[in-house]
Amino acid sequence: MAEEPLGDVLDDSDGRRVGAGGKVTLALRIRRYNPDVREDSWWDEFTIDTEPDDRLLDALHQVKWYQDGTLALRRSCAHGICGSDAMMINGKNRLACKVLVKDVLPKATVEPIRGLPVLKDLIVDMEPFFAGYRSVLPYLINDEGEPDRERLQTPEERHRFDDTTKCILCAACTTACPIFWGDEEYVGPAAIVNAHRFIYDSRDDGADERLRILAERTGVFRCRTTFNCTEACPRGIEVTKAIQEVKRSILFERF
Repeated sequence: MAEEPLGDVLDDSDGRRVGAGGKVTLALRIRRYNPDVREDSWWDEFTIDTEPDDRLLDALHQVKWYQDGTLALRRSCAHGICGSDAMMINGKNRLACKVLVKDVLPKATVEPIRGLPVLKDLIVDMEPFFAGYRSVLPYLINDEGEPDRERLQTPEERHRFDDTTKCILCAACTTACPIFWGDEEYVGPAAIVNAHRFIYDSRDDGADERLRILAERTGVFRCRTTFNCTEACPRGIEVTKAIQEVKRSILFERF
């Protein structure tokens, strides 16, 4: 049997590789804002050819790099860990690096996350979000002095707050919350999640202080249990469950 020429083998291999020759057309409708250009926002539309398994972040890069270099967006690791590229995609808070093009075809509408001041295009001012985060003392508090060895925990003690250690501070949960949209003083779901992470940590001594903070008008009882936050979380954290646990601790435990 005659051997197939090497060139034909390579061409055939290229044709079989994932996505080869299978490009699709994606229409992107992006809400734009630039205070140096005009006072109100506007919509721009772009059409690109891309691979169906590309991420929406790749599609936005293609727009910025080859069609309109003025498009502004945040992104860093592009692997769903840094949380920088949270935005509204087809009406839902998502990370652009975790959304595949094939899941939004033929058209995707992209907007900045709600409830925070828009600086430019898809970039928002995160300071109000981080102000709420800082207010709940999101760090280990222990005044017992430096121990001779590490502070040990049982697997059960660690499991008690395991879910809320997954937060990447993307603000997707908080900016999906209708209470946060209307009350800028509400600390928001992400702040409560990060308080939860330390309230139930057996090594921490600051639980009472955090519960007092969250018992105030701007704390957990502003939550109306709509579950928007849980649905929006790209890390799968049971945000509403964490909020309810903090509520129960305030109501039924001494602090």
